[in-house]
Amino acid sequence: MSGVLLTIIGVYVVACGALFAAQKKLLYFPTGNPALPAQQLLTINVDGATINVSTRSASSSNAVVYFGGNAEDVSMSLPDIAQAFPGHAIYMVHYRGYGGSSGKPSEKALHADAQAVYDHVSDRHADIVVIGRSLGSGVAVRLAAVNPLERLVLVTPFDSIVNVAKDGFPIFPVRLLLTERFESWRYASAISVATTIVAAEKDEVISLARTRALYAAFNPDIIRFETIKGVGHNDISATPAYVHALGKTQQHSAPSSTTGAAEQAH
Repeated sequence: MSGVLLTIIGVYVVACGALFAAQKKLLYFPTGNPALPAQQLLTINVDGATINVSTRSASSSNAVVYFGGNAEDVSMSLPDIAQAFPGHAIYMVHYRGYGGSSGKPSEKALHADAQAVYDHVSDRHADIVVIGRSLGSGVAVRLAAVNPLERLVLVTPFDSIVNVAKDGFPIFPVRLLLTERFESWRYASAISVATTIVAAEKDEVISLARTRALYAAFNPDIIRFETIKGVGHNDISATPAYVHALGKTQQHSAPSSTTGAAEQAH
């Protein structure tokens, strides 16, 4: 019996080591070159990498900066964003290793690159909307916590990658194993701009429990929760309701401390 137990323990320890070693491969799925033509591609040089940004130019003080999911060619989402935010300049960020950007993705690198893109955009536009989808919500939340924005939109977001991993790997001590953590809940309370969460009713990747946990971490006076019914994590943008939900965010302003109330999650 002791031999069997030692074998089981050994297999478990090896599995933990494999999960630790493979975490970036499980989290990041870099895409190929962006679908948009090269003349619509902005290049931003950062420490250790060159970041590609698919753009739609506009002579406007208004801009949208978009951070996508972990396997997303963000240029493919540009038409939806353009429809939801007419008249805005649009910047769709290709993470390191994605869309022709150089370097390798990591949490630290993505946050640094997001700040570099924000600095570039804020030099040219006064009013910036930041959208983060799935993995990009973790980038967007931290960026919004330390920079002035017009508003923040989070699509299928989570409270932390650690908690998402706990849902997917419940028998492993993921809190001890993961170095890529994206703990959005830590930064939510520092955000003061109007924020909208857009959730998928049938999200099979990020449970609604994780999305609602992030919602609960925000100041209730600034946060609104929208649920798109009948869709999952990956097909949320395939319905007209998605563009409609994004467009509605432009009507959401953070109320003053004496007026207004947060819409409750449903």
